[in-house]
Amino acid sequence: MNKLITFFVLIIGLWFLFAFTEGEPARNYPQNYFRSPVNTPIKLSGTFGELRSNHLHSGIDIKAHNGKTGQAILSVADGYVVRIKVQSGGYGNVLYVNHPNGYTSVYAHLANFPEAVARYVKAEQKRRKTFEIELYPQAEKFKFKKGEQLGKMGLSGRSYGPHLHFEIRDTRTSKPINPLLFGLEAKDKLAPKLHELKIYSLNEKLETIATKTVKVKKGGKGYRISGDTLLIGAWRIGVGLKAYDHMSLAPNWNGVYKMIMSKDDQPVYGFEMETFSFNETRYINAHLDYEEQVSNKAYINRFYELPGNRLSIYKESKDRGVIQLEKNKATKIQILATDVAGNEEVLEFWVRRAEVPEPPSRSYNYLLPYDQRNVIETEDFSLSMPNGTLYENLYFKYHTTTENSAGVYSVIHHLHDYKIPVHKYYELAIRPVGLPEMLREKAFIAYCQPDHKTITCGGKWEGNRLSTKVRDLGDFSIMVDTEAPKVSPEKFSANMVGYNRMTFKVTDNFATAPNIKQIEYDAYIDGNWILMEYDAKNDLLTHRFSDDLAKGTHQLRLVVRDDRKNEAVFEKSFKY
Repeated sequence: MNKLITFFVLIIGLWFLFAFTEGEPARNYPQNYFRSPVNTPIKLSGTFGELRSNHLHSGIDIKAHNGKTGQAILSVADGYVVRIKVQSGGYGNVLYVNHPNGYTSVYAHLANFPEAVARYVKAEQKRRKTFEIELYPQAEKFKFKKGEQLGKMGLSGRSYGPHLHFEIRDTRTSKPINPLLFGLEAKDKLAPKLHELKIYSLNEKLETIATKTVKVKKGGKGYRISGDTLLIGAWRIGVGLKAYDHMSLAPNWNGVYKMIMSKDDQPVYGFEMETFSFNETRYINAHLDYEEQVSNKAYINRFYELPGNRLSIYKESKDRGVIQLEKNKATKIQILATDVAGNEEVLEFWVRRAEVPEPPSRSYNYLLPYDQRNVIETEDFSLSMPNGTLYENLYFKYHTTTENSAGVYSVIHHLHDYKIPVHKYYELAIRPVGLPEMLREKAFIAYCQPDHKTITCGGKWEGNRLSTKVRDLGDFSIMVDTEAPKVSPEKFSANMVGYNRMTFKVTDNFATAPNIKQIEYDAYIDGNWILMEYDAKNDLLTHRFSDDLAKGTHQLRLVVRDDRKNEAVFEKSFKY
């Protein structure tokens, strides 16, 4: 009998282990363990899972209570620092703190670190001769009690207003979880607002053949469309909705926590912003209407599944969210939008099939399946897309035009349309035309954005072609860059007596793609390397004078290089 009981206990234990490590996360997150990271009421300018450019927002953005930097940031529980990162962009100054209950809290865009942490970071920066750094201190080297100050709210990294980007992650998996599910109080008595409905007419392959945008308006117990029933000339449709959440203490338009679509009162598709993994966040480009986002900066949630979408946020999925239409019977569609506080709003409408026109003919050069590796090879260019680069099959259009502008050394390769999202980097190689041998090392693959801004995508020579990795479709060519970055003193003169820092503006003639380093730099005083802080958002290099710099005259040498190794040197003596 004892052996039998032991056996059943073991089976039950294994079931719980499997359920809570392989299945969905447990919903009973601790409610009284974490305190707020600020001492003032939480005002949100960004919610968890909010739709952003190419990613889901992995935390909440807490606004400065007075709109300024310097507000104290507090440890949400007892813990110790396990990771420290300093970036010129991204999260800027960020701390990662492990807690005994299996979660990690993250504090980004800090103005500064605690004194002991700051000394440790600066020593490592000097030792490694780099500003951007990622450190993993020994366990419990930097311990903090619940409510102890971790730093001050700032603007470091890619931040355009004083705020704290705050995350809670599962320590074991590193998956971020919605912090508002842990009992953090953010006053919210306002329901989400619904703005625009979009209908996608789909063919038998579930490919979009037409779209229709419909305004929605508040009335009665929810939102309605103008008129009674939508007539759509298609056998089947997908639905999209633009919606935003709002908070009681801030005017920002934030992302909605949960939305469920029902067909004839039966749930068929929906999502919930509880958790996701970082390696899936770019699938946001399959979740939203990418063309609307890049063309109109509008964020429309799809309520049907593109075949290449691998997001894990979906809680309902019947027939992939595709609605089959009938001609003589209207189908009732309802979308319920809910925030974390439980405030709800609903959109309800009916849709019926109208006469279905002949589908428009397609004009294209290549059919690129989303679930295969795709290779195109011509005399002038080649591309190689790994499996999973696309979210759905692409009827790829390609042509070239001749460009006679100075500095362009190839034909312009028009790779379909920038309004089509690309998930993975793919290889692109272009053959030059009329490129002088002496300029080969200055050549780069250029991406011409829709606003006609040129972006350098780098490049290396492979035989007679220049090759690189890109993650966009659109217009590409070969250009050259022979111009060094410009270095302009912002706070520097021959007499620096009484100053605690010197600052320089650094600009370059071309912006860079995300996978290409914009600039590299080194600075020296009297031949000794010094630490320069780089603010990529404002193109600023700053050096803070240390106490060990002797009084007297010194020689500064600042060297800045761009991606094509064009080098600018600023050299001047100064008195300190």
